[in-house]
Amino acid sequence: MRRREFVTLVAGAATGCPLLARAQQPAPIRLVGMLMGFAETDPIAQSLVTEFTSELTRLGWKSNSDLRIELRWGAGDTDRIRILAKELVGLQPDAIFAQTTPVVDALANETQKIPIVFVTVSDPVGSGFAKSLTHPGGNITGFTFVESAMGSKWVELLREIAPSTARVALIFNPATAPPLKFYLPSIQTAASSFGIQVLVTPVHVKDEIESVVAAQAHDPGGSLIVMPDSFNAVNYELIISLAARYGVPALYANDFARSGGLISYGSDFAETFHLAAGYIDRILKGAKAGELPIQLPTKFNLTLNLRTAKALGLIVPQSLRVAADEVIE
Repeated sequence: MRRREFVTLVAGAATGCPLLARAQQPAPIRLVGMLMGFAETDPIAQSLVTEFTSELTRLGWKSNSDLRIELRWGAGDTDRIRILAKELVGLQPDAIFAQTTPVVDALANETQKIPIVFVTVSDPVGSGFAKSLTHPGGNITGFTFVESAMGSKWVELLREIAPSTARVALIFNPATAPPLKFYLPSIQTAASSFGIQVLVTPVHVKDEIESVVAAQAHDPGGSLIVMPDSFNAVNYELIISLAARYGVPALYANDFARSGGLISYGSDFAETFHLAAGYIDRILKGAKAGELPIQLPTKFNLTLNLRTAKALGLIVPQSLRVAADEVIE
């Protein structure tokens, strides 16, 4: 081999090696923040996190190989949620999954750049998270929990299972619940058609819950609607036990009939967590959050607890049993 040819080959090899080395470098691990509004001790919340992570795995992401998730729990505490939001944004993740309105609000105050995908949010446009459902326009998108007309369905179901209902108290914490004005018109319209009085009963700490329940038991015909609210979700066991102790029929916007509540009706949480994982996947692959439409719920679950109904002396109509997605015997 001539000397000139040999030098050319060596030079080519020297310049090719760095390119080969760079090509063999492993892809960087993507970071996803996850801020739950519910409590870590809640088994339902834990199962929803599993639903989310399992779907990411199905989509091809491998934990601690090409994806790392930083999970935090807000437990319905707005001060804690704000601290955790700042902490997660400080990690500069590639995307953030957010559950509940207070969580999205806290994250929105910390970043207008990091993509955020939410679930369990009722009114994202009214809350200022997006310009519209079809074109969010900013860094926030996701999956809503209920529609505004859902309030009328809650009243109808409550009256069907507890026909003696004459007044209904709405339990919610203004600091953690979606704006009441989102549901109130449909609730009042339905209640008026049945001659039911609507009582707006905000609570701010768990010690205030009992007085609301007790007041409904003071005279016959009192019932409750436990509104969608991370505070209520954290304290659902207390609310269920108080409703049982005072003998007050209660409808739950979250699926707490499985845990002893009388009746629950709301969107399928597992489905929204599943779908949200798909949005996170698309964002990690280059999609922009502001171009992904906010989606309304498509699947709703009606759950009846016949044991609780029997303890309250209620006779559940056959039509309601047939309509239920799940009946707890």
